[in-house]
Amino acid sequence: MRSFTFNVNISYNIFLQHYSGAASSVVVLTDTGLKLQLPAVRLRGFLTHAGIAGKFRVLVNSDNKFETIERI
Repeated sequence: MRSFTFNVNISYNIFLQHYSGAASSVVVLTDTGLKLQLPAVRLRGFLTHAGIAGKFRVLVNSDNKFETIERI
């Protein structure tokens, strides 16, 4: 499996666009400079009243399919 680390800082109001259907994915820049597009639904579990913030790691399989995401 491959892993990618990145920082996220999305306000609560901006992330609400996902719930309204206006945004279905989030594009992040990894620590190595790669752009990574994630389904916004994968970040729902990290949403607080302040939004989503922190450093995360995503794991993908050999077919580059999403496996898991964690806050680190």
